[in-house]
Amino acid sequence: MSAATGRPLAAVVERVAVTAAEVGRRFPLYADPADGRWTTTGRGSWTGGFWAGLLWLRARYTGAECDRRAAAACTGRLAPWTGADTATRGLIFWYGTAAAGDDAEAAAIRAGAAGACLAACDPDLGILPWGDALGGPRLLARVDAVPGTVPLLAGAGPGGAAAAAAHLHRHLDLCLGRPGGADDDASAWFRPALRFETDTARWRPCEDPPPGWSRGRAWLLLAVADAMLRPAGAAGDRARLADAAALLLTRGELLTGPPVPPADTALPDGPRDTSAAAITAVALLKLARTPGPRAEQYALRGAEILDHLVRSHLTDGSGGRPAGMLLDGCYDAAARLAVRHELVWGDFFLALGLAALHGIVDITRV
Repeated sequence: MSAATGRPLAAVVERVAVTAAEVGRRFPLYADPADGRWTTTGRGSWTGGFWAGLLWLRARYTGAECDRRAAAACTGRLAPWTGADTATRGLIFWYGTAAAGDDAEAAAIRAGAAGACLAACDPDLGILPWGDALGGPRLLARVDAVPGTVPLLAGAGPGGAAAAAAHLHRHLDLCLGRPGGADDDASAWFRPALRFETDTARWRPCEDPPPGWSRGRAWLLLAVADAMLRPAGAAGDRARLADAAALLLTRGELLTGPPVPPADTALPDGPRDTSAAAITAVALLKLARTPGPRAEQYALRGAEILDHLVRSHLTDGSGGRPAGMLLDGCYDAAARLAVRHELVWGDFFLALGLAALHGIVDITRV
């Protein structure tokens, strides 16, 4: 692929440096496609780990001690989220620390978050509930509560491995409409979010995000891929995981569809989402590292998506915009929020995929 030259990865790393200078101690969320200026958040929200992860990837790329210190300092600012009631701690603390390698402080923060998540798991529901730290109902099962959470919980000892497997497989029950899942239309094969009704003790699908939310399919595929790379205790039924991956890849058209899907597949003429594409590419590179006859196909498709992103959606520094911006990410299509923007998690997964192709990180460990 064209990324073999290393220029796209170098541009993305340089973009991280430009962003760091702009945002200071704040956390970037999404950037204007016209000039690259970031909308930021003070505490990081659910995306803070992706900024810390980008800083760790930059430190891996440059080998500079000052970059390592910057990454470590950013990771430290995530620590208050350890006790927050949110399943997005998987996104925050796994992706915010996994690229840190053997950094002791990052490992300690990750371990603390893993223990807190394990303590918050609901054994009756079989999940770590979505939580109310970000607003809305607490007893939700959402696909974006699974990636990062599985490897994070798996690091909390034998009890954590069992909780990771339960959390993942219960979400597969619910989100993929398997037997024992939600009591609604069995023809709906994908449900990105469901709410538990305490009065009826049943799960009901939510209207938002919609079933066609393409990032939801990418998130769930990533979670399945991560589980397949873990020991048996954290993975559970591997045959079932392989079936789930095949369903997402085929019926979800992640293998044969356009490299960048619509943000909502029910609106094919609406905004597209490069962040969903970047997440999918990383998931495919992970799946390519698991035993199976389609490993080569997964690797090629993952590389194809990354190549398309750097060819067609990565800025080159012209037009008054910084180089290395991954444009055409869609934060929220329904709300018309940041629908053609650079998104910090899109940047992270693009950087992670490119870094893996260049041997800078081990994709099975991040």
